[in-house]
Amino acid sequence: MNTDATRETPPNGRTRALGLVFPPAGGRYTGMQLDFVGRVAEAAQAYDYDVLLITGSEIGDRPFQRILTGHRVDGLILMEIRLADTRAAHLIELGFPFVTIGQSGLEKTWWVDLDWVALGRGCVRHLADLGHRRIAFVNRSEELFRAGYESAHRGLEGFDQGVAELGLTGRGHFCGDDDAEGEACLERILLEDPATTAVVTLNEASLGGVYRGLNRAGRVVPRDFSVVGMTAGPWAETVSPPLTAAGEPVDEISQVAVELMLERLDSPGASPRHVMLRPLISIRSSTGPCPSGPDTEF
Repeated sequence: MNTDATRETPPNGRTRALGLVFPPAGGRYTGMQLDFVGRVAEAAQAYDYDVLLITGSEIGDRPFQRILTGHRVDGLILMEIRLADTRAAHLIELGFPFVTIGQSGLEKTWWVDLDWVALGRGCVRHLADLGHRRIAFVNRSEELFRAGYESAHRGLEGFDQGVAELGLTGRGHFCGDDDAEGEACLERILLEDPATTAVVTLNEASLGGVYRGLNRAGRVVPRDFSVVGMTAGPWAETVSPPLTAAGEPVDEISQVAVELMLERLDSPGASPRHVMLRPLISIRSSTGPCPSGPDTEF
């Protein structure tokens, strides 16, 4: 019986293995990130492919370099994409087949992604339709933003566009990936603008802290304050009150990424393909009408 170390290379030269390059963007894995790991593995298994998880975040990291030496995988799927992703650029130079979950902005890349700009605008419009005029945006950490974390930039771009288009008052705030950071971020939001009546959050890992901060400030969701998430997995129904958010189509993204990877392997000379997904916002109990005018004092 063959093991990974002794597996024979099939006649077509393929290893029947794909690499998933997935460094934790915030120093730890969130539940949604772990869902992606499992779903990509399941999608690949349906095509009789194994998946190797690689955690290198830079081209010089040993895990990333090891996977490029020898004939260990047929192609790579990159996650936690940056706007100027050095891993993608390096793979283009090497001519190594890969697909990205997220847009690096580089030519010659195959990718699948969410339309973060449209999601940001949609979240703002939903809150504006409820009468909210002063809205805050809870982003990822400043460190990840400065590193060019793609969704953090595109999500903020959509939020800013929505605020400008509708003549609202809005401001972005950086936030780390845990409850303590979420609570501290909410405290800063209310300190800087006590009349804020709603937040749009890209940071699902800090949501519990945002809710806790609102409770400590005496703001009842959604009576006094509304919260909308750009995306959320099944846990959107488990928080109280359930979170208004677009669904995170983890299954579809993972399936498309694997299919793009196999298509690229089967047709190495084909032009790059891009798949943009636009999930709809599901209205739940965390959003409601603005309690009164934009100058409400608490």
